[in-house]
Amino acid sequence: MNFWKTLKSPFTVLAPMEGVTDVVFRQIITEIGKPDVLFTEFTSCDGLVSKGKARVAEHLRFFTNEQPIVAQIWGVNPENFYHSAKYAASLGFSGIDINMGCPDRSIMTDGACAALINQPAIAKEIIHATKRGAQGLPVSVKTRIGLREEQIEEWIGFLLKQDIAALSIHLRTVKELSKVPARWELMANVLSLRKKLVKETVIIGNGDILSLAEVTEKFSKYECEGYMIGTGIFTNPWLFNTSVKLADVTVDARLDLYTRHIKLFNETWGDSKNPALLKKFCKTYIQNFPDAVALREKIMGTKTIPELLRVISSYRESLT
Repeated sequence: MNFWKTLKSPFTVLAPMEGVTDVVFRQIITEIGKPDVLFTEFTSCDGLVSKGKARVAEHLRFFTNEQPIVAQIWGVNPENFYHSAKYAASLGFSGIDINMGCPDRSIMTDGACAALINQPAIAKEIIHATKRGAQGLPVSVKTRIGLREEQIEEWIGFLLKQDIAALSIHLRTVKELSKVPARWELMANVLSLRKKLVKETVIIGNGDILSLAEVTEKFSKYECEGYMIGTGIFTNPWLFNTSVKLADVTVDARLDLYTRHIKLFNETWGDSKNPALLKKFCKTYIQNFPDAVALREKIMGTKTIPELLRVISSYRESLT
């Protein structure tokens, strides 16, 4: 079943972000305000067929309350995509997404992710192999509008011809990274091209969206079906909850949520992951209240989870 077609427009998606959207953070977001669709971190196909599969497969852990959730995979070997898609399908995901947009240089050097923009023949093989392995699950692609310059007609047109279920487009080139504003005006070209090709691929726009109000605004202006939010979640983890105004969130609520995140991280990963990963969420929870900067500095100086929890507890005590 193609779940993408069951979503009411405009629908929201939390972008896949390495080291961020793991099962722990997704649980936090699911509890306080869930988007319409969740993605895993991007997961290496090579890793999933290697001796280290068990460790790599941790990227694909999820709970049923996260559905619909999409497994995002990356690589360059079509056969590995087939096996990875087959494995992901066996886990119960709602869909499988292929990363063809990550601009990380070390990954692109191997010909993967955004490097596939200039390798359509290999990209086609990868999509075909993923579809074979997906066992009927909808296969989607996440990409950018081009490598060094806008390539909508060539690249986006090529992807639309592959009859993928959904296409997420970060509206910048690889060269632009995030140094310029997302070029949302080009969405009209994308939708016009889809209409010309008579394709039913669901289009999801991505870039510079920081609130649900902006989703509504962009939908009225650009009319693509979905809206993917990435770094905006760092500013407001309650972003997808229509009943919560960030200005009304208390200091206690912020500290409670961060503490919940830390404890869930510890319960889930134990000693298998570096607790320093929790520091990247520090400003997400610790902001816009007295002594927030000083508290963040103390948190950044911690080395263990017990120490991190003590710092937060000590700050709470100082408020009473």
